[in-house]
Amino acid sequence: MEKREIITTILWDVDRTLLDFDAAERAAVQSLYIEFGLGECSEEALARYSAINRKYWEKMERGEITKQQVLVGRFEEFFAGEGIDTALAPRFNDAYQLRLGDTIVCRDDSYHIVESLCGKVRQYVVSNGTVTAQTKKLRLSGLGALMDGVFLSEQLGAEKPRKEFFDQVFAAIEPFNKNETMIVGDSLTSDMRGGGDAGIVTCWYNPEGAAAPEGYRIDHEIHDLHEVYDLL
Repeated sequence: MEKREIITTILWDVDRTLLDFDAAERAAVQSLYIEFGLGECSEEALARYSAINRKYWEKMERGEITKQQVLVGRFEEFFAGEGIDTALAPRFNDAYQLRLGDTIVCRDDSYHIVESLCGKVRQYVVSNGTVTAQTKKLRLSGLGALMDGVFLSEQLGAEKPRKEFFDQVFAAIEPFNKNETMIVGDSLTSDMRGGGDAGIVTCWYNPEGAAAPEGYRIDHEIHDLHEVYDLL
């Protein structure tokens, strides 16, 4: 793509971008299995849950289901497949939201990257994660204190990639220039779709080197968060 204006504002995704969501997910599910008297959660079962979870979030990002249907429905489907009482799903999810924030693993030394950019560009969190989980993660990781602002879909009443989410973010950032604003995230369906539709610069964080499918506007692709420096 042709070089745009200098980036002055970064919108950071959190899960699987700044923070290792998979590590937090693993620790939360395994510990809660024991607390709820379900025994040990095997690696195979954890993989099945993770796939179900991704499926539900992607359905929400496509506008097919609500966030509440994601939060409880993923555990209902998972438990049904594992022979566990699905009535446990709401309580398990409530505990899961709190437990997610207990395991903090930064990806690519993200804390120091964000810290090094303070005062050079404006930085904001844009996340579809729950207020309960994300507030705790951002506090314990220290990332929240480095940001110029935090935008959580639950508080905005709309999720990425919806226009209503980005409209509220843009309205809250003053001054705002689309050509100088870049979203960095791992999700094609929420970050790249949302950022592309909103007309800002998109940067796909793709550490696994997956092939980019058609239908998404991806201005930049990086495999390590340190590559963000080259885009500023």
